[in-house]
Amino acid sequence: MFGKRAAQDEIVETIISDGTEVRGTITTKGLLRVDGVIDGGVSQADGLIVGETGKVKGDIKAKTVVVGGKVTGNISASTLIELHGKAQVYGDLRAPSLSIAQGVVFEGNCTMSGDQNRVIELEVPQSQ
Repeated sequence: MFGKRAAQDEIVETIISDGTEVRGTITTKGLLRVDGVIDGGVSQADGLIVGETGKVKGDIKAKTVVVGGKVTGNISASTLIELHGKAQVYGDLRAPSLSIAQGVVFEGNCTMSGDQNRVIELEVPQSQ
């Protein structure tokens, strides 16, 4: 489910399968796939895939996030956020790279920034 920009050869280390519901925030360093329900969010994941049947109710913090299901909460990714065709996201997005497919439902704000402390100074031409 990762797109062209994300790693194709990553191994899913943890799966929350369809029909499974987890309450509380999940903290993991690996790649997590959610086809069931998480009520509490995800933090510190290297990657998160929310499948078409997956639902996450809570904030998400990961390196890469791919959503095909429903997320109610803010998503913060240090590398990439991808929202696929049937995704529904109700919350704010923050990532340096963002891909939103046609058909996605997204209600929230988006901030795209790779370096949050970066200041761009503009040169003002001197009048003669």
